[in-house]
Amino acid sequence: MFENFKRSWCRRSLKDESYAWLFEPYEGDEAVVFDTETTGLNTKKDEVLSIGAVKIKGDKILTSESFELFLKPSREISVESIKIHHIRPCDLENAIEPVEGAKKFLEFVGNRPLIGYYLEFDMAMMNRLIKPWIGVNLPNRQIEVSGLYFDKKIELIPQGNIDLRFDTILRDLNIPRMGQHNALNDAIMTAMVYIKLQHITKLH
Repeated sequence: MFENFKRSWCRRSLKDESYAWLFEPYEGDEAVVFDTETTGLNTKKDEVLSIGAVKIKGDKILTSESFELFLKPSREISVESIKIHHIRPCDLENAIEPVEGAKKFLEFVGNRPLIGYYLEFDMAMMNRLIKPWIGVNLPNRQIEVSGLYFDKKIELIPQGNIDLRFDTILRDLNIPRMGQHNALNDAIMTAMVYIKLQHITKLH
């Protein structure tokens, strides 16, 4: 009830009616897993450098329908930042303007549910790009994989501390880490985590 009211209230703030479909109930069987690489972890000041996303349908990761692009930063990337995301200035030679990238992302995602690891951060970064020109944050349903993992793990160790680091989750689920660290590979690994968790009743 509250969720419907919230969506209805947000819908009134939509500046561009051509995006009204974002608020329509999703009736398909796909979801989009996505990840971002950014200049830092400050959602108010840092910038999105790349977006990687992949669609999933049931138990299948649709790698043929993946999405990856680089966005132009407003200032030079620091050396400290490069050490974290490994995106060099030469990797951004064909990068596009942030708003153009956000529009392409919306076209890819549609009104499908969004899945991610530390999704709150990625959503905040994307909403900073999207809200100024459509007037609202993305209303898509959100699914956090670390939350799904926690819910299954806590049944085994109700009094324990659960390690929710991404590498720990991958090891526990016996999912191999893909070689290169980038937004698309991280999205694909997160999709693997999500699908595996759908079929596990309890974790050991």
